Amino acid sequence: MASSEPAPVPTVWPGSSYPLGATYDGAGTNFSLFSEVAERVELCLIAKDGTEERINLEEVDGYVWHAYLPTVTPGQRYGYRVYGPWDPASGHRCDPSKLLLDPYGKSFHGDFHFSQALFSYDMAADDLATGGTPPMVDSLGHTMTSVVINPFFQWASDRAPKTPYHETVIYEAHVKGMTQTHPGIPEELRGTYAGLGHPAIIEHLKALNVTAIELMPVHQFMHDHRLLDLGLRNYWGYNTFGFFAPHYQYAANKHAGGAVAEFKTMVRSFHEAGIEVILDVVYNHTAEGNHLGPTINFRGIDNAAYYRLVDEDLRYYKDFTGTGNSLNARHPHTLQLIMDSLRYWVMEMHVDGFRFDLAATLAREFYDVDRLSAFFDLVQQDPVVSQVKLIAEPWDIGEGGYQVGNFPGLWTEWNGKYRDTMRDYWRGEPSTLGEFASRLTGSSDLYEATGRRPGASINFITAHDGFTLADLVSYNEKHNEANGEDNRDGESHNRSWNCGVEGPTDDREILALRARQMRNFMATLMLSQGTPMILHGDEIGRTQHGNNNVYCQDSELSWMDWSLVERNAELLEFTKKVTALRRDHPVFRRRRFFAGTPIRSGEQARDIAWLTPAGKEMTPEDWDAAFGKSIAVFLNGDAIPEPNARGERVTDDSFLLCFNAHDQPLDFVVPDGDYAKEWTATLDTADPTGSTDLVIVAGEKVSLQARSLLVLHKTA
Repeated sequence: MASSEPAPVPTVWPGSSYPLGATYDGAGTNFSLFSEVAERVELCLIAKDGTEERINLEEVDGYVWHAYLPTVTPGQRYGYRVYGPWDPASGHRCDPSKLLLDPYGKSFHGDFHFSQALFSYDMAADDLATGGTPPMVDSLGHTMTSVVINPFFQWASDRAPKTPYHETVIYEAHVKGMTQTHPGIPEELRGTYAGLGHPAIIEHLKALNVTAIELMPVHQFMHDHRLLDLGLRNYWGYNTFGFFAPHYQYAANKHAGGAVAEFKTMVRSFHEAGIEVILDVVYNHTAEGNHLGPTINFRGIDNAAYYRLVDEDLRYYKDFTGTGNSLNARHPHTLQLIMDSLRYWVMEMHVDGFRFDLAATLAREFYDVDRLSAFFDLVQQDPVVSQVKLIAEPWDIGEGGYQVGNFPGLWTEWNGKYRDTMRDYWRGEPSTLGEFASRLTGSSDLYEATGRRPGASINFITAHDGFTLADLVSYNEKHNEANGEDNRDGESHNRSWNCGVEGPTDDREILALRARQMRNFMATLMLSQGTPMILHGDEIGRTQHGNNNVYCQDSELSWMDWSLVERNAELLEFTKKVTALRRDHPVFRRRRFFAGTPIRSGEQARDIAWLTPAGKEMTPEDWDAAFGKSIAVFLNGDAIPEPNARGERVTDDSFLLCFNAHDQPLDFVVPDGDYAKEWTATLDTADPTGSTDLVIVAGEKVSLQARSLLVLHKTA
């Protein structure tokens, strides 16, 4: 017989304002929430049957509301209700009918059910989003809930690999897309952190000589209702609202809070294999969108503190990201949130670095991008965050947002100029050889002035945003019809070339050219100075059938097709060969820029020399030619200017790289003089696996196939 007595009132102690969020200490849980605008805050404990128990937070210090509940343990679901002004004209949007998620929540559970309950205005009258009175429809039962986690984990002897940039090879991957169809992963683990940490994936990465896996967003994100209405999903995950929580739908363990331990186990597995884990993080905006978006946490907690609002009309949001809002990185508590999140992922989750999406937005102190903004100051002085890999996507969509080369000295950057130059060179577009040479040698024109080294240039040909490598050589135009936007979305200027036919073909000559172009791109990427990044699946010719914006395609279109391992075995073998070449030879991954001057006083040998196909050194006239398609570069392995980690002088073999982007074969003359007496070919992109047994002596000619790259190794 059920008891008719009411549930006991939980014990509530004052607790502490720090740390923010819900913190379980082994005996109970401290809850802490910042809101400068709040007049009253309720902590809501959600039972398994969906009912809530509200606890008024009596303690507030410096706008931080807090309490300690000695009876609350991991697995407890909770949220907040914030009472305060609803005054959009003043930038305030408090709505206590909304169960708000914890901005510091370490885990979330449930799902969003898009209806009037999630919105603080009458959805039948959009103008009320900028004024009027909220309809006060309770969101409990329609929103996710925050979850108290168990922070304790057995890390054993886990140690970060800490690979220096010049030895790093990054592999950009998607948790679900990488694992969803892998035949070697148990079905129940596919699409999860456990699946990604499976030996089948780690063995594949090790065979590619990858040293770091860069995960597309794993912070808890939302599938926005527009996509759901179209039968699509936010596959990429650039729609964050939980900056401390691993996306729980990627966990095989479906228990509340189970994603945290599973993520940590994955990181530990990668570290055991010597592979770093880098997270693609989205601190520039949140999933709440513009003034017509849902109220799920930040908007209802303290809208004016968390978001950049339009100065002339505080009802609206500044949007430097194209997503409806921009996080207010000028506010001290928002900056604290970002820095606390970064430290949490390093110290508690053991990740090794971050790639910052649309990082220029974080640098907007007032309007313009400011290299001395408060965010950069905080990162520079932080003893934890400053010591991990920091990678900027150095642009946003705001005015002056393209900032390649302009980030501070601590940072590395996705080098969009490298991508564009290499794509243009190999597809035969008019461009100067000087630009090509600069990108091949680490882009000193972009990074040397700020005291950075070649490793600051994150070199890439393809990334998640755009064509895959196979599609780059198979399509002239984007084909995004499946996205439901009439092919208007995605980049239209892709610098791609279909090699003669748009899309699939049975023409053997075109297929052979496409395969050679993929090898050209992969070899150029791996033999360039800087830090290379491979897009997942490029090593096996993954295609998205011309879709260059699969952000909403959670399907076979975007997932890895692991059957390509056998069908494109030659490309995979080639990729392994060229990544091993980079790994084995420091001359391809120097820590410092080339000087281009004699190695030792009184001697003519230099660390690098640029040659025409005739074997002669390039003249100013050659460099100034309006359009160059062929060039050779000598890399002197005896002229590496820095010692290794043990202080020993590094030397290597010397190499001659011959590039022919012409549409016809071309003879190269191997140079006379002090370069070498004999050369042995190490890699030839004209061969499906790069194999070659060519041996040639100084002064002889060697014929390069149309659109190919030959790597010669000094052997005498």
